[in-house]
Amino acid sequence: MTRALAPFFSLLLATSILLLGNGLQGTLIPLRAGIEHFATTTIGGIGSVYFAGFLAGCVLGPHIVRRAGHIRSFAALAGLASVVPLLHALVIDPFAWGALRALNGFCFAGLYMVIESWLNERATNETRGRLFAVYLVVNLTSLTLGQFMLNLADPAGFTLFAICSILTSLALVPISLTTSVQPAPISTTSINVLRIYRLSPVGMMGSFVVGVTNAPFWTLGPVFAQKSGLDTWGVSLFMMAAILGGAVAQWPIGRLSDHVDRRRVILGVSLGSAAGEVALIAAYSAGVPNLLLAAGFLFGAFALSLYSVCVAHTNDRSSTESFVSVSGGLLLIYAVGAIVGPSAAAFGTGPFGMAFIFMFGAAVHVAFATFTALRIASSPAAPDDQRADFVAVPFPPTDPTPPELDPRAESGADGDGAKPASVS
Repeated sequence: MTRALAPFFSLLLATSILLLGNGLQGTLIPLRAGIEHFATTTIGGIGSVYFAGFLAGCVLGPHIVRRAGHIRSFAALAGLASVVPLLHALVIDPFAWGALRALNGFCFAGLYMVIESWLNERATNETRGRLFAVYLVVNLTSLTLGQFMLNLADPAGFTLFAICSILTSLALVPISLTTSVQPAPISTTSINVLRIYRLSPVGMMGSFVVGVTNAPFWTLGPVFAQKSGLDTWGVSLFMMAAILGGAVAQWPIGRLSDHVDRRRVILGVSLGSAAGEVALIAAYSAGVPNLLLAAGFLFGAFALSLYSVCVAHTNDRSSTESFVSVSGGLLLIYAVGAIVGPSAAAFGTGPFGMAFIFMFGAAVHVAFATFTALRIASSPAAPDDQRADFVAVPFPPTDPTPPELDPRAESGADGDGAKPASVS
C-alpha cells in the first residue's frame, strides 16, 4: 500500500497543510469576532459570504486553471489566501472581514480543486479506493488538529493569524517541488438541478438542509461555545468533539443504509440531528461544560453524517446519469444552503439568544424528516441491484468533496471512468 500511495505523497501533504490552516482559521475567525464584540448577525453574515466565495470558486476555478495551469493557479490562489488571515489581524472591521472571508472561500475552493484533480489524474481504478480512504483520514485528522492549534496563542492577538498564513504558504512547497506531471485541464460538467430533484427529491433537499444547518455550526459554533462559558481550550474541545462524532458515526450509519431503504436512515439521522441540537440547547442552559461536549459529539455524529447518506441515496437513483455531475450538483446545492444558513440562524439570536442557532437547526431537521417520511410513503425504495455500497465523504465545509476521487466514479455512469471535472 505504501508503494502504491508514494506518488501521491506531496499532494496529500499539501492537502494536510492547507486543511490545518483552514481548520484553524475557520474557528479562529468567529472566536475573534466574538472577542471584538461583533454582533452575532454580523458573524453569521461573515460566514454566509465565505460560502458565497466558496460557491464562486467551485464555478470559476476551472476557468482559472485552464488559463494559467495547475501550478501557477495554485501559487496565485495560495498567495492570495496567505494574505487573508494577516489582513484579518490588521483590519478589525466587519465589512472588511466579510470581503476577506469571501476571498478566502474562493481561494480555498480553487486550491482544493487543483489538488483533487491532480490526485484523480494519477489515480487508477486499482488505487482509487485506497487513495480516497487516505484522503478522508488526512481530511479529518488535519481538521481536528487545526482545532487544537487554537491553543497555541491568544486568539485576541496576531500570532494565530500568522500561523494560518504560514501554513497556507507552506502548502506551496510540496506542490512546487512535485515531480508529478501536471494533469489535463479541468473540464466543466453541466449541472441540472431540476433533473437532480427528479432523480432524488430526498437527496437534493437533504444536501440543501445540510448546508442550512451545518454551516451555522461551523460559523457560529465557536461563539456559542464561548458564550456558554468555555475558554479557548474548551472551544477547541467542543469543535473537536463534533468532528470526532461525525468521523466515528459515518461508517456504521452508512453501512446500515446499505441494508435498508436509505431514506429511512436519512429520516432517523435527521431526527438524531434534531435530538443533538436539543441536547446542545439543554447543555447551554445548564452551563455544564462536560454536557456541552457530549451534546456536541451527539450533534456531530448525526448532523455531520447526513450528507454522505444523501449522496449515496442520490447516486442509487442516478445509474443513468454522470456520477460527477450528480455529486457536483449536490455540492453546489449544499453551498447554496450554506450561504443561507448562518445569516438565517444568526437572525433570531437577538430575541431568543445564542441557543436559537440550534433551535433553528432542530426545526429545519424536523421539517426535513417530515418531508422524507412523506416521500417514503409515496414512492418505492431503490431496487437492490441499483444500490451501490456506501462511501464516507469528507465534511463539505472543509473542502469541495472530490466526486472524481470517489471509488463509485470508477466506471458505470460516467462511461470512461473518472476524469478531472468541475461544475458550472
